[in-house]
Amino acid sequence: MKIIKRNGAEVTFDINKIIIAITKANESVVPSARMTEIQIKRIAEDVEMAALHMNRSLNVEEIQDMVEDQIMNQRAFEVARRYITYRYNRALVRKANTTDEQILSLIECNNEEVKQENSNKNPTVNSVQRDYMAGEVSKDITKRLLLPADIVEANEKGLIHFHDSDYFAQHMHNCDLVNLEDMLQNGTVISGTMIEKPHSFSTACNIATQIIAQVASCQYGGQSISLTHLAPFVDISRKKLRINVEEELRSINPNVSEEDIDRITEKRLLEEIRSGVQTIQYQVVTLMTTNGQAPFVTVFMYLNEAKNEREKRDLAIIIEETLKQRYKGVKNEKGVWVTPAFPKLIYVLEEDNIHEDSPYYYLTKLAAKCTAKRMVPDYISEKIMLQNKIDKNGEGHCYTCMGCRSFLTPYLDENGQPKYYGRFNQGVVTVNLVDIGLSAEGDMDRFWQIFDERMELCHRALQCRHERLTGTLSDAAPILWQHGALLRLSKGETIDKYLHGGYSTISLGYAGLWECVLSLNGKKLTEPDGEALGLEIMKKLNEYTAKWKAEECIDYSLYGTPLESTTYKFAKCLQKRFGTIKGITDKTYITNSYHIHVTEEIDAFKKLALESKFQALSPGGAISYVEVPDMQNNLDAVLSVMKFIYDNIMYAELNTKSDYCQACGFDGEIEVVEEEGKLVWKCPNCGNTDQSTMNVARRTCGYIGTQYWNQGRTQEIKERVLHL
Repeated sequence: MKIIKRNGAEVTFDINKIIIAITKANESVVPSARMTEIQIKRIAEDVEMAALHMNRSLNVEEIQDMVEDQIMNQRAFEVARRYITYRYNRALVRKANTTDEQILSLIECNNEEVKQENSNKNPTVNSVQRDYMAGEVSKDITKRLLLPADIVEANEKGLIHFHDSDYFAQHMHNCDLVNLEDMLQNGTVISGTMIEKPHSFSTACNIATQIIAQVASCQYGGQSISLTHLAPFVDISRKKLRINVEEELRSINPNVSEEDIDRITEKRLLEEIRSGVQTIQYQVVTLMTTNGQAPFVTVFMYLNEAKNEREKRDLAIIIEETLKQRYKGVKNEKGVWVTPAFPKLIYVLEEDNIHEDSPYYYLTKLAAKCTAKRMVPDYISEKIMLQNKIDKNGEGHCYTCMGCRSFLTPYLDENGQPKYYGRFNQGVVTVNLVDIGLSAEGDMDRFWQIFDERMELCHRALQCRHERLTGTLSDAAPILWQHGALLRLSKGETIDKYLHGGYSTISLGYAGLWECVLSLNGKKLTEPDGEALGLEIMKKLNEYTAKWKAEECIDYSLYGTPLESTTYKFAKCLQKRFGTIKGITDKTYITNSYHIHVTEEIDAFKKLALESKFQALSPGGAISYVEVPDMQNNLDAVLSVMKFIYDNIMYAELNTKSDYCQACGFDGEIEVVEEEGKLVWKCPNCGNTDQSTMNVARRTCGYIGTQYWNQGRTQEIKERVLHL
């Protein structure tokens, strides 16, 4: 059994340390108030047994809470008082400097919590350590100086989660849709160097990757680009290549036909497109931004976004090559083709590609093949999105999310034209719905009363996020605010205007709807009464965001939070506050947003149909998934799911497995097993458990993770049932 020390390091549980601590407190009281050695040993054994039954690594504070309770149970109140006083005095000492131990444990790579905090960061790398060290300082400043005490306390108790406090000290925002079209067509500036409009497709791709890296270093969330913005440069290269090909061929044969010139031109053009797409694929995977990870970038593939038929055909060529290269994968350090985490791909299902007789159905079949092997692309239904994303003129729109699932709300510019690229999200605060449900103890009146109180708490926390960005100068991130990624403001100009009026969004997140409903009426979301209550809660959340938006002219939006490490944090806090309750707090994770619980037996089509009702009530961001086995030899089934997505739900994905063991060459599913009270990844072929010699890819919160996860998320991954 393991425990987590205060500095985040994970160590083996040692019962003797409990015995020594109690003995010291025991010896400090008068003999008549002391416990016997047998009592002390029994307390330590009871604590050990209770910790084992938690099925996760407890932290020191939790162990000490258990010790206190057990001393009280022995009615040794004077000893308990001395023990509590000692803890308090030690806490005062630690409070004098809250970051030193954390930072030292980061440098020595023994901070287990940080190791598992982000599944796309390797904490042994210097640049990652540097980012985490800065994050610890930011979190310390945020807690002590920047946030009200009650919001800090609520965050630490797991009533809410104040996202990305490790970046809050700086004036940074969350995620955005990069206006690549403006930057490529009108030029930009990167690191003080003027970049003019590119004169070829390959150059446009190269510039795009530089923009991605710069943007990622100036924000902390995901970004999205559209392949449509690269499509015009295909024809620029075509015309340029044709001149060269014609000149070359006519020097050999003056009577060469126009058809031969066109044929060779298109062949060379395809080679350039292949090279350009490879530039994006490999540079995104190999780039390391200032926060020590590859850019969290999403690539959008939407045929109907093209401005004309010529551009649509060229866009189709780019999409085809992108899918082919992703299907192939990238080579790991052993030279074996594996699944990369980035870029995330989103493919729009539309009338031009969804039916067997559609002109671009061949792309959809290729997308299905790629999904079956590499987990991407994910799918947006143009049909459903046009129904869900309606602007004030009553017109529907289809566009990409910012990162893994955060969607902007429809917006019309001063000319009444829809605008999405160049917009951004200010940040997120998530409410723990499970805590509200359990606190109400089955009393619905009490539930709504606590719900109102927590909404006010979240509102004030979100206002803190907004106020932190207010007054931000464009000089803070020139690539974003001055050179076109988001805006083209002057030096010294603030971004304040764009924090209001709907240009940017700010997100109220929510987590654990499944467990919340179950705690209130004993019903699952898959049952009629459970579904009805779940939808009622979702509508109430939307009422609050609408109210705040109307009062403040700030675009609050409801967001289905993609918990990664926070799922474990919330679960631990719930167990501490409410104990272990079957079906609600008996896991080391809680359910993301509105999702059906990962252990629930339900087929893919019923799951997507049910979740579509909740997804429509999560306008600030939502994604659904279905868990599937190896589908590479059953692409018809994949296509059936894709067609169902098109007709029924706005945004969904299929989760497959794509692993490789470098120790023995096993190419299959790496398993999760329990060893010494801890979940570990293990090769079923050779028994290898060295994570540094495995390539494991799992989708955990919309993105694919390729490092490893905390115990809560690992248990969730282990317990997922198949939906096909």
